[in-house]
Amino acid sequence: MATKDDEQPPVHILFFPFPAPGHLIPIADMATLFAARGARCTILTTPVNAEIIRPAVDRANATNADLHAMVVDISVVPFPDVGLPPGVENGPGLTGQADVDKFFRAIELLREPFHQFLADHPVDAVVADSQFSWSVDAAAEHGVPRIAFLGTSMFARACTDTMLRKNPMMEASPDQDDPDAMLLLPGLPHPVELRRSQMPDPRKEPEVLAFFKVMYQEDRRSYGEVFNSFHELEPEYVQHYQDTLGRRVWLVGPVARPDKDARSRASNTNNALSPDADGCLRWLDGKPAGSVVYVSFGTLSNFSPDELRQVARGLDLSARYFLWVIGTGAITNAAPSSEWMPEGFTELLARGERGLVVRGWAPQVLILNHPALGGFVTHCGWNSVLEAVSAGVPMVTWPRYGDQFFNEKLVVEILKVAASVGAKDYASPVETHQLIDAEVIAESIGRVMDDGGDAIRSNAKELGVKARRALENGGSSYGDVGRLMEELMARRR
Repeated sequence: MATKDDEQPPVHILFFPFPAPGHLIPIADMATLFAARGARCTILTTPVNAEIIRPAVDRANATNADLHAMVVDISVVPFPDVGLPPGVENGPGLTGQADVDKFFRAIELLREPFHQFLADHPVDAVVADSQFSWSVDAAAEHGVPRIAFLGTSMFARACTDTMLRKNPMMEASPDQDDPDAMLLLPGLPHPVELRRSQMPDPRKEPEVLAFFKVMYQEDRRSYGEVFNSFHELEPEYVQHYQDTLGRRVWLVGPVARPDKDARSRASNTNNALSPDADGCLRWLDGKPAGSVVYVSFGTLSNFSPDELRQVARGLDLSARYFLWVIGTGAITNAAPSSEWMPEGFTELLARGERGLVVRGWAPQVLILNHPALGGFVTHCGWNSVLEAVSAGVPMVTWPRYGDQFFNEKLVVEILKVAASVGAKDYASPVETHQLIDAEVIAESIGRVMDDGGDAIRSNAKELGVKARRALENGGSSYGDVGRLMEELMARRR
């Protein structure tokens, strides 16, 4: 006999991602994860951003359909007309401050289609990006709980929370103008110190501090927060968030996992992939296990020609096979090879024997999970960090801005799965960064891939096993997904 619960329609969750690849992609992966567990999931976004996530959603939907699970819907709304060029609907397409200002005006104008969707479609919860701070009240007007998602680590969120509440950067001290002065972030489970130069200076950009204060205030008013992380990765910060800060959290990651049949379709399911993307997987097939260092700095990090030259020289000096994915950043793309390739580097790339350079997007999850991978030089964006952790690959860290210096602290000092190149300066993607010498880059690669890096590699492999178990039946993230769905169903009743 059917019970009352059996007669209930499935929990319906609306996912509302911020229009930037680093936010869109984990939200899409998260939606497919919840759908596989029986939730009805809809992603609300604009046309260009829908096309970024559609291949991954279609692939997951095909798998879910075979398993008679729920599929994910993508609901497309027009991108507000704010004077941006046609097709520019996310962060990587912005070319200057004027574009950035227009873009954030568009973010405000997305409130209306968000309202309209909730008016037309009853949902049980909204998982909205923290940068849509207005979505708390907008969802409340329709009686819908808003769950915040920012796409970073719990450690970084806790560090930022401390910075906003205690504000050590503004404390008067004799060394307040010394960029190398070390500042302690108080009240955290671990002693965390950063240089002044590694944190945003509220005296120079007060509007940035004001923005984050509003965002964090609205997140505290939310029903709770969902993280692309897992309990075993940062257990002290789960407890800190719940007990010290009194916040409700669910950890459901790692949401990006290597697709069993994605390799055969990696080159033709996503228009943003480089034409060389599938070729790089075949190139890795010819290399010994653990012999290749992978270099990628995400979609927004820009490197000057001088920086690129030092990276190239460092890879040469490392005496390792290397796969270097040069992203879609404006400065990077504007620099022709002749401006930054050092003498002899072309010969390293000849016939692809020693190294391979790929411009554009590449299937990073598949690359990191390839047996040939031995190390990953990364900017410490959380998606990249978690993908490396899940694959059990040790990292060489090179943070630039945002939460990246916090993430470096987590993986280098607490988890001990990485070595740092020693980056000291926090600067936006379009600002000039301090030059890191090639010799330092090569030495850092050696620290994770040579014999002296046994402990780092062992820690990374152990953490990778825990990451994979977290999403299995009985794992911590599997449990949090189920608990959130049960709580939303109970709230409906």
